[in-house]
Amino acid sequence: MRTRDARLLRMNDRVGSPGADAGKPALKERVRRELREYAIAAGYLFVGFAAVAFYKAAVLESHGVRILPFGIALTKALILGKFLLIIGAVGTRTGLHARPWLRSVPVKTVACFLSLLVLLVIEEALVGWLKGHSVAQVLAEHKDRSASEMLAECLLLLLMLFPLIAANQFRHIEGEDALGNLLRGTRSGRPD
Repeated sequence: MRTRDARLLRMNDRVGSPGADAGKPALKERVRRELREYAIAAGYLFVGFAAVAFYKAAVLESHGVRILPFGIALTKALILGKFLLIIGAVGTRTGLHARPWLRSVPVKTVACFLSLLVLLVIEEALVGWLKGHSVAQVLAEHKDRSASEMLAECLLLLLMLFPLIAANQFRHIEGEDALGNLLRGTRSGRPD
């Protein structure tokens, strides 16, 4: 009788498991998780880019130029948020998560930053090509910007990525809800 009950419990566990119904619940949960990660990353990046855009707008306004570059900040955040999901998926397969947290965060941040730079260059070239411009024309458009301005934007992006990657690594090591529980002051869903 006990073996039969144990067998029924195992069958119920399999039937109720995420992959039991032809992968549909697993896929639905994965899509929900990835959309949530995308929204968090894009939202976080938008706040950072919007702050930089607001600063630039304030400086330009002091020279008589009025702009509202928040659309650019939103577009950058949405594009980079998607790139971050792609890089995160590749990083999971390469074993970057296996390193100790103190080493993995800086390494993954720099790797993510360099990957984003490559993807941004490819994206700029592709957008230029779709508009009928050559790579030389796309590069000429960016020639007006000073090297110090581009370096400053790169450093800001690197600084913005560090806490995002650190939080993601913490979540990966400690569990999906660990960071939220830590911020709410709860453990395993219960208040301390």
